[in-house]
Amino acid sequence: MTAQASPPTLYMDRTRRYYLALGYENPYAWAHHESAPFHPHSLPLADTRVTLVTTAAPFQADKGPQGPRAPYNASPKFYKVYSGDTRQSHDVRIAHVAIDRYHTHMEDMNSWFPLPAMQRLATQGLFQLAPRFHGLPTNRSQRHTLGVDVPDLIARCQHDQVDAALLVANCPVCHQSLSLAARELEAAGIATVVMGCARDIVEHCAVPRFLFSDFPLGNAAGRPHDIASQEATLRLALQLLCEAKASQTTWQSPQRWSDTDAWKADYANPDLLSAQELATLREEAERVRIEAKALREKTLQD
Repeated sequence: MTAQASPPTLYMDRTRRYYLALGYENPYAWAHHESAPFHPHSLPLADTRVTLVTTAAPFQADKGPQGPRAPYNASPKFYKVYSGDTRQSHDVRIAHVAIDRYHTHMEDMNSWFPLPAMQRLATQGLFQLAPRFHGLPTNRSQRHTLGVDVPDLIARCQHDQVDAALLVANCPVCHQSLSLAARELEAAGIATVVMGCARDIVEHCAVPRFLFSDFPLGNAAGRPHDIASQEATLRLALQLLCEAKASQTTWQSPQRWSDTDAWKADYANPDLLSAQELATLREEAERVRIEAKALREKTLQD
């Protein structure tokens, strides 16, 4: 018998305790709003031009491990909005963000980048696929996200005459970055659906529409190697786009990751780590922080 689902993981609390355990004594202040803009979507779905917004990074062969079971790798991080042709195939990966590496292994790009499924459904006439998808940086600086990245994203969407955007999140900060973007896109007249696995972060920020999948981080577009799961997730997001009547509408996918929810205990849980493990993780965190800072500064100077 399948056990009843347990409550969603509280990622804000989990990551706060994790970084305190590593010795970082200034907890991150997550973006918080009591309300959100709402642009009602009135077009028939078949006439709606939809884009995809991702936090996945284009694969760069010279930037170290980025494939299945790759460790966290700051080298492929990007710090400026990028765009890609939706008529083409793309190799985008998530080794650069803090997804769940215990219970999912980055083997199937379709679980975090639903462009192939969108291409299929658009070909069937379900909706109109915008000419480009867009990559939004995973930026801890809310000021930079709102002041630089999101205006760039909005300009690109407006250039493509986009009616709606699906924003697919991966790590905890990805959820915040895309939530901030969804709010601003909506204020600019572009209807949005955030697709994610960190319910507390998205609802704390407050977004117009949110499709929550209670899966390990990195699988907001459906279970890996499960086309039916991925297509059902995409269809549910499109249904939410059309049927939401008010802001801050959250729908939860009925899909379960597994028969039990034991996986929820493992992500960034300091209670399960020894002192030696925490010390090693602290060293790794500092190395990655310094590497990412140098890359960010170089990228923003170019």
